[in-house]
Amino acid sequence: MLHHNMPTAFERHDHSACSHAALVRADELAAARGLRLTPVRRRVLEILLERHRALGAYEVLERLSAEGLGKQPPVAYRALDFLVENGLAHRVQRLNAFAACQSDHSDGHAPAFLICRVCQNVEEMDAATLRSALGSQADALGFEVERLTIEALGRCAGCAAEE
Repeated sequence: MLHHNMPTAFERHDHSACSHAALVRADELAAARGLRLTPVRRRVLEILLERHRALGAYEVLERLSAEGLGKQPPVAYRALDFLVENGLAHRVQRLNAFAACQSDHSDGHAPAFLICRVCQNVEEMDAATLRSALGSQADALGFEVERLTIEALGRCAGCAAEE
């Protein structure tokens, strides 16, 4: 089940609307938690929100450098780490990249990522049910799950229709 009523990465839609909504959520979250969404951190989030794709740290750094916001890798990594630590972005292991969080940041957020191997678009979905099921089975084995990342690789409907 998708976690929001917004169109998915794999549908045609006004992407500026979902990007704007994510930035508003980020501002609200930062204010509620007393976080500093510095100009570089905000710009990195904006870059991640430009498309429903995950970007590598060096892609982000190239954009920051071109805009005069920093040329050294730690600039990008610190901003990305801040966004991930505060639930504003996620690391997509399969792609060794980062994607903006599209969730409303509710408690118990358990993201899963659908990754199109053709167009590389990434859709985040709520995987609370999967997380709960896995947690229950792990508990039965005496194992406590501390961190879980679910990533599914496949083809979106658009790319499947083209092949």
